Amino acid sequence: MKKVKSCMDESILVCVYYGPNGERLIKRGHKLAQIMDCPLYVLTVDNLPYDAFDPDKSEYVDKWKELCDELDVDAFIIRDNEKRSSVKVIKEVAHQYNITQIILGQSPQRRWEEITKGSFVNVLLKELTFIDLHIVSLERSLKGVDNIPYEKGVRGFLREEEETGRYLLSFTRSKHNLYEGIFYKEVGTDFNNGIFKFIDDHGKMKKVHVTEDICTGKPDAPPNVKNIR
Repeated sequence: MKKVKSCMDESILVCVYYGPNGERLIKRGHKLAQIMDCPLYVLTVDNLPYDAFDPDKSEYVDKWKELCDELDVDAFIIRDNEKRSSVKVIKEVAHQYNITQIILGQSPQRRWEEITKGSFVNVLLKELTFIDLHIVSLERSLKGVDNIPYEKGVRGFLREEEETGRYLLSFTRSKHNLYEGIFYKEVGTDFNNGIFKFIDDHGKMKKVHVTEDICTGKPDAPPNVKNIR
């Protein structure tokens, strides 16, 4: 049986999505809920049905469930197979549970998406009334793979080289950029060797290896992403 909270005029909703930062956001929400002694809810939204999640995504969801049980979260809410926008779903859940505070992670967003669709936070602010938003900057540090340490992530871009079809790393905004993300450089190298992480069109976090400014994998950029300013 869950403990009755002393402050029922306040309630917190943590919104998490595929990736390792969900645990950090849930813990941040739990800490705030403890201070305020108010109800805490965790929401994740996905356009795929739950049984179609890939193994990595399913593992994240299972870990979030376990953490919510451990922290005695009032409800862990999964809205899968959702065809509406995340903003509409968050608004609905917020009204259903009388939410007064929402915690979100600030993830990298491609410039073209900001221009064509607008800032996610700004859209959410227009939809919600009398609800405070807490935007948490997501962790940019990356644990080394195969014992390779990486420097702190920096903003970068991928563009396609017309002559060769290769994808090149860049740190300058250009209409030729296809993806915007975070580049993690290997420690102790004078060249741009490391990992580039970005969010694809389905909202999934992807990563590709970079060797001397050249992407060794193909992110398969869609044609409508081009001509970013």
